[in-house]
Amino acid sequence: MTRLKQSLSVLLAATSITSFGFSANAAELRMSWWGGDSRHEATQAALKVCGEKHGHTIKPEFTGWSGHLEKVTTQIAGGTEADIMQINWPWLPLFSANGDGFADLNDLSGTLELDNWTDGQLASTTVNGHLNGLPVSTTGRVFFFNKTTFDKAGVALPTNWDELFTAATQIREKLGDAYFPMNAIAETAALLVSLQTTQMTGKDLIDPETVTVAWTPEELTNSIEFYGRMMKTGVTMTQEAANAAGNARLYEKPEWTDGRIAGSYEWDSTFFKYSDPLQEGQELVPVKLLKEDGAVTEGVYRKPSMMFSISKRSDNKEAAAQILNCLLNEPEGISALGTTRGLPASKAAASRLSEAGNIRPELAAANAIIMESTGPTVSPLNEHPDVRTVFLDTLEMYAYGRLEAAEAAQEIIDGVNEAIEDYRS
Repeated sequence: MTRLKQSLSVLLAATSITSFGFSANAAELRMSWWGGDSRHEATQAALKVCGEKHGHTIKPEFTGWSGHLEKVTTQIAGGTEADIMQINWPWLPLFSANGDGFADLNDLSGTLELDNWTDGQLASTTVNGHLNGLPVSTTGRVFFFNKTTFDKAGVALPTNWDELFTAATQIREKLGDAYFPMNAIAETAALLVSLQTTQMTGKDLIDPETVTVAWTPEELTNSIEFYGRMMKTGVTMTQEAANAAGNARLYEKPEWTDGRIAGSYEWDSTFFKYSDPLQEGQELVPVKLLKEDGAVTEGVYRKPSMMFSISKRSDNKEAAAQILNCLLNEPEGISALGTTRGLPASKAAASRLSEAGNIRPELAAANAIIMESTGPTVSPLNEHPDVRTVFLDTLEMYAYGRLEAAEAAQEIIDGVNEAIEDYRS
């Protein structure tokens, strides 16, 4: 055999081995998610480029929001769930109360670049030491204030709670009793009470060890009275006056669009939902979390807006991890997904999109406040439907004068403990 033929034979053999290895490692995967058309299109494009890069094929399974929880519940109960799943953060207690409902992504750390998330971000999707998913984007509550209204009244934007109360007096003296520097009704009121309690105690609503309410009745009473003071001094409308004005969402109300309600406490990711309806010439700005003397933490309510998880039953966990890493950390997946799931939590993705000019500065500023603020890890049980119902209904009873603050605090604590009783081991 000539040297040329020998070289050709070696080359063909190597090619055959390589091709066989590639074929043997190829996997057929499924991925499920919910969303709208733009998210569906972007995700399918990302799965295509990531699949081609790593030699796998991924079947997309997508729906709208309505009915998706029921679909995933049925699949997991029957053992037919997709290899990769988009999971809503509050679903963690439903599917993985003990931490073993999904594959532990710590076991796949050789493939997943976990250093793109902070310890706090990973803690938020960790149950009993098991990393149940990777946060796709991180969101949190932040203060938005209408700078135009404050400027009109000659008042600086507040940097702490005392300044907010002072601003309320000054704004109403200059502009009239129809003006309020803050919105605080329904869910926003409940979250402001939670914020104040967390700031003064350093504790989340739910104690992670006992899975019971961490706050004492006295601690919660103080914060409910703080909310009462906000209504009495004109920092915010009374619950009764707000309800009389109609059930429209805040950003749809004329009092918001013309600046008469000049602030709120909302998810950072919703900034443009609140800024876009404002009348021409008005400016909405995100502000760092307000706190008062004696606070032990800023009390940030920070959580994953959603997470990507891998099924514990998947026969191809390593391949699924390759695709997951590509979607969240590698250029091909990052560029394809863009901001269709919010500002990415992965440092690699956020950096790449920011450098490309794909993240608007107002959203980046609001998210930076959330990421830089301090606070205890928030339990998904905070958003259990029964927990929210107890909190909102009882706080409304207090706002209407049908309960004293201490009575409301005790009812909330008792009601929440009952709502989460089944999650105690």
